[in-house]
Amino acid sequence: MVLKSRRTVLKGVVACLGSGLCVAAALALPGAAFAAGYPEKTISLVIPYPPGGATDIIGRVVAQKLGQALGQSVVVENRGGAGGDIGAAAVAKAAPDGYTLLMGAVTSHSIMQTLEKKTISYNLEKDFAPITMVGSVPLVFVVHPSVPAENLKQLVAFAKSKPGYLTFASSGPGAPQRMGAELFKRIAGVDMLHVPYKGSGPAMNDLVGGQVLTMVETVPAALQFIKSGKLRALAVTTTERVPMLPDVPTAAEAGVPGFEVSSMFGVLAPAGTPQPVITKLNTELVKILQMPDVKARLLQLGTFAIYSTPEEMKARVHKEITQWATVIEGAHITLE
Repeated sequence: MVLKSRRTVLKGVVACLGSGLCVAAALALPGAAFAAGYPEKTISLVIPYPPGGATDIIGRVVAQKLGQALGQSVVVENRGGAGGDIGAAAVAKAAPDGYTLLMGAVTSHSIMQTLEKKTISYNLEKDFAPITMVGSVPLVFVVHPSVPAENLKQLVAFAKSKPGYLTFASSGPGAPQRMGAELFKRIAGVDMLHVPYKGSGPAMNDLVGGQVLTMVETVPAALQFIKSGKLRALAVTTTERVPMLPDVPTAAEAGVPGFEVSSMFGVLAPAGTPQPVITKLNTELVKILQMPDVKARLLQLGTFAIYSTPEEMKARVHKEITQWATVIEGAHITLE
């Protein structure tokens, strides 16, 4: 019986090869077979920034849970430099086998896609396979108490009465905080002077000290100063109010509709990664991001846990790139 069954299988294989009907199946088999056993070794989650930042902290929460879910270690690898470009480029060039992933700062990478288009060695849309969005950090428009404005409408009126008088700080020339303020300028039609800093810490120190007058900053970084009265919050740049600042209106509620921006994060793989692997990673990450302890942990860090399908993330990345390209090109923004 065993001999007969082997002969039958061999005849079937020969017939398949002869007719060409199994070519598609043969081509599809490696990806499906690979995914069935995936993962069989340690996965590297590249954080394209130094330890301690938002991307790093979020990535470590995700890595720990993902390792538990997959039954394999997920090791965080910090590869900072060039505003996140070095780490991102390394993942873009890695083997598309699911063992090297990027914990991407989607908003920052989308900005750099236009701002550094002549120097970066990867294309965010072409060289990566989106897996899922992971987190969203809300931003808030804050001013020094000396600014004579209790809300965004009053700030717009004041800015228009004194073009170029108001200054705004940012954590860097290409930072989401800077782009948020540029978006505000574009929508409100006001003229404000940009003062770049090397990080949020120095920027916030000078804002609290009155050396600069306004800033669009992440809620976690600004929260303590708002609660102590050292800064005044005029609006959050989200579609809904945030739990950490329940009394602060959204920009739309404050009279500036369209002023919406958050610092977004997500997980990506190199382009060409087998679809079954992408699907498996997406399935596990979506489960993780719905866990109460994960949501609570991220919220403590000022991050809202979010998730998406790969297709939804692809659309979000395209939207981010398009939006910031419009702002950058319209305001003639450069890194200098």
